[in-house]
Amino acid sequence: MFRKLSIVALTAAFVAAPLPVLAQSKKDSVVMAMALEPPGLDPTNAAAIAEVALYNIYETLTKINEDGTTSPLLAESWTASPDLKTYTFKLRKGVKFHNGEPFDSAAVKFSFERNAVPTSTNKDKSLFQSFESVAAPDADTVVITLKNSEPNLPFLLGQASGSIVEPKSAPTNVTQPVGTGPYQLGAWAKGSSMTLTKWADYRNAAAIKLSKVTIRFISDPSAQTAALLSGDVDAFPRVAAQRTIAQFKADPRFTVLVGGSKAKTIVAINERKKPLDDVRVRRAILAAIDRKAMIDGAVDGFGTPIGSFYVPGSLGYVDTTGINPYDPEKAKKLLAEAGVTTPLELSLKLPPPSYARQGGEIVAAQLAKVGIIAKIENVEWAQWLSQVFAGNGPHNFDLTIVSHVEPFDLVKITEPDYYLGYNNEAFNALYKQIVSTPDEAARAKLLGDAQRMLATDAVSAYMYQPQLITITAKKLKGVWKDVPQYENDFSTWYWE
Repeated sequence: MFRKLSIVALTAAFVAAPLPVLAQSKKDSVVMAMALEPPGLDPTNAAAIAEVALYNIYETLTKINEDGTTSPLLAESWTASPDLKTYTFKLRKGVKFHNGEPFDSAAVKFSFERNAVPTSTNKDKSLFQSFESVAAPDADTVVITLKNSEPNLPFLLGQASGSIVEPKSAPTNVTQPVGTGPYQLGAWAKGSSMTLTKWADYRNAAAIKLSKVTIRFISDPSAQTAALLSGDVDAFPRVAAQRTIAQFKADPRFTVLVGGSKAKTIVAINERKKPLDDVRVRRAILAAIDRKAMIDGAVDGFGTPIGSFYVPGSLGYVDTTGINPYDPEKAKKLLAEAGVTTPLELSLKLPPPSYARQGGEIVAAQLAKVGIIAKIENVEWAQWLSQVFAGNGPHNFDLTIVSHVEPFDLVKITEPDYYLGYNNEAFNALYKQIVSTPDEAARAKLLGDAQRMLATDAVSAYMYQPQLITITAKKLKGVWKDVPQYENDFSTWYWE
């Protein structure tokens, strides 16, 4: 209640004040803001890196568009074998990296093979490990042979994890990124902002309208609102403005975009820890949490309930929310059946986004009603990545809240070092069957089976598919409404 009142008061103060002019004086530059600062600029790691680097600094063979379709980028075209196990990509000619080195099939082969090595930190390492081989028969051709069918490969290679890097520069990409994209890193004031500058030698430089993009990092929701209202920033994709959206809709200076996503916000459970390895305890946690209360409290209603690691609008989606409904009395019985003595103390590590911090308060309050004491620990993004999420551990958490933004990522559940610790041979076999089934209708049925298995096994407390809010200055155009993956393609932005 206090938070709502404070934001209302803040908004009222800005209403009373004279309306400032938005930061539009230079029509070839823009100031954008985002909630999380990337931990580095190697393109193959966290989603926050993709929001800065994907399609701007680094490019991929394919490009994922706002409507979820895939189009050529560094690859001019591609063909697939009937069994969807061999893809041949014809590369764009005359492309070079920021350091002057040529882009060719050798760079693609290097990038993909680097992603697959055991020491790789690529978040989609399993995708590249599913490649039987990456061949470069000539400078302009790449042939990828897969161990299993993969109908979504062109889409998957358009994600940040598929970024093509220049081999010699790869070791220093974290701080000195080198790609083929229209922008280069200009400056980075850690903890504050980052500047991207237009690369004059980009192959289609004339089409890039913005010469400079300044990205500010603002995690606090009230500060996000203030930055927009004061004109300090021109655009805030995926802003935490659920509680102030009416104010922005009523203000003629702004465009408000409410779009769909493929994201999945979950209460993740570490099954490596006892008693969380007992499915009855996990089901008790799910039964104790009211999805509607979570959606209302964490994102003010901007979400659709989900029951598994899959969202409406995806191939083969089935509604599994009824498998683990909200039922606190059932939660108590399940804990008793599992032999758990209450109160049961569990850690709840929360990364910085407001949906996690606000949602964590709701989850802790609801779990307390069934005898589970969730001890909240707020951590910074880099800490969360290293302590909770990193594939090599230490997986030092019991519960956490996070939004998984990548589409088509069911494969993550099969990875033995994935942070959830769910290792089920039956699910792994089912997933292998899914990717080995070229027929779409048959694959859709199997995907339904996979969703039901994840819900029945209570792998996580699956909460909601978020609806994402983007607010921009009225005259700034080309900013996406829908978000098939987290990205900001500055090549499409321009001032009207």
